[in-house]
Amino acid sequence: MTPRTLWVGTYAEAGGRGLVRLEYDPDTGFTAGQAVEDAANASFGAWSKRNGVHYLVDEQGAGAVGAWRRAGGEWQKIGAVPSGGREPCYVTLDPAEQRIAVANYGSGSVALFEPGGDGAPRDGGTLWANNGHGPNAERQEGPHMHCVCFSPDSRWLYAVDLGTDQILRFALDAPTLLREPQCVYHAPPGSGPRHLLFHPTLPIALLVSELANTLTLFDVRPDGLSSRSRCSTLPAGFTGDSLGGHLALNAAGTNGYVTNRGHDSVAVFRIDGAEPGIELLQHVASGGASPRFILLMEDVARLIAINEESGSVVAMALRSDGTLEPTGHSVSVAGAAYVFRQETFL
Repeated sequence: MTPRTLWVGTYAEAGGRGLVRLEYDPDTGFTAGQAVEDAANASFGAWSKRNGVHYLVDEQGAGAVGAWRRAGGEWQKIGAVPSGGREPCYVTLDPAEQRIAVANYGSGSVALFEPGGDGAPRDGGTLWANNGHGPNAERQEGPHMHCVCFSPDSRWLYAVDLGTDQILRFALDAPTLLREPQCVYHAPPGSGPRHLLFHPTLPIALLVSELANTLTLFDVRPDGLSSRSRCSTLPAGFTGDSLGGHLALNAAGTNGYVTNRGHDSVAVFRIDGAEPGIELLQHVASGGASPRFILLMEDVARLIAINEESGSVVAMALRSDGTLEPTGHSVSVAGAAYVFRQETFL
């Protein structure tokens, strides 16, 4: 089978060398390649087909979001702007790819930018910072934005605040203006909502809560989100320390995948538009410590897991029913935090 080119974003403080190239052959495994050292702390990214640009956060104290383009077989940085806050951990685009939204975890703020003619984010975006805290004194001493996502109809920008147990919604009636949002979901106190995803075809959404280790299913309504059901992402009887991590959906929206950092597993769920809507199918070991990110590659029937604490990248096989099985394929990448496919971004 033809190898796939992957790029792994890494944390500099954990020994990361920037954006690390991997060649992955589904039959034989991984081969490590060169690194783009200028792309530091790329813990999350978003691709714009319209602009031909990949946006990568630089998750550090003085955060930034950069724009990168492949040209002549090389990555070229075409621009970067400050993210407006500390430790940006999430970047996303609206469906028309005319707005760039960033979540600043450290300062609990949301930034909104427009791309310029070259695709790089323009200076002069708008910033909105939350305030408040949650009951967990260690993790919720203040606001911590962990995720931003646009509604499928582009009317709203949703922001998930782990520190205040809130999902906020901004009306998008101007290109880059963030007016005062409304709170559309008060999560259970101390649950620490982390990652929200809208279903690709149904009026439902899913939320992983980091501190509670739960997956919540919402009905998406004109007035916001209505919680329908909730279940643990951990096995029954597990009593160790663990944190909910990343959430991914397959293209059909029939299966959801959630990482457990501590239990060190990927939980597989069946997703259905009918009641109750979510069913746990399986837990599979992530092959390392603290799986932070997962990438679905359905064309080659693989799921790629990024294990942050062990600095490892692991491939699992996707069965026809959406469940997973180990392949034995793994590779060490210091500081690994995020991964994306080169083939998707050409």
